[in-house]
Amino acid sequence: MDIKITAKNIKLTPAIKEFINTRVSKVENYFDNIVSAQVLISVEKKINQRAEIILHTGAKTTINASAVETNLYKAIDAAAVKAEAQAKKIKNKAKARKTAKKSVKTMEVDPFAEVMLPQNDVKFSVIKQVEVTPMNPEDAAYEMERLGYSFWMFLDEGSKQINLIFKRLDGTYGLIKPIKKK
Repeated sequence: MDIKITAKNIKLTPAIKEFINTRVSKVENYFDNIVSAQVLISVEKKINQRAEIILHTGAKTTINASAVETNLYKAIDAAAVKAEAQAKKIKNKAKARKTAKKSVKTMEVDPFAEVMLPQNDVKFSVIKQVEVTPMNPEDAAYEMERLGYSFWMFLDEGSKQINLIFKRLDGTYGLIKPIKKK
């Protein structure tokens, strides 16, 4: 990896240069295809030491991390830690995408098969037994309103089948009547 160091308002000593080279090179352990790195160090108002690390990868991704500390070495280290965290995140996202693509490719899909929904644990908070009495839909609507429910199951007196009446959002009622599947 090619590392370019730029210093502003500070003398670039061999010790600082060596520390930057070793610290930035450690980022390669987390991300393979880093092409080049730019490190900008500067002193602001004689108190704040600033370090900025810009990593250019072969995947057209740029990792940018900066830190401001009272000590230049601490600033370089903090910026490198941030760059490592970003590199790990990018690498993990790429791995997740790869495994997702592999699982989609390996899954055999039958276009005529029924869609299988994932089995979730169904938990009932209330189980209520209701006596189903024969009535007409108008009486069922009245009973539903009287009890304050949004739906009501009843036995239709004409067809002797279980029906369901429900209140719609627009204030009207809906009626579900079962039919035999052919």
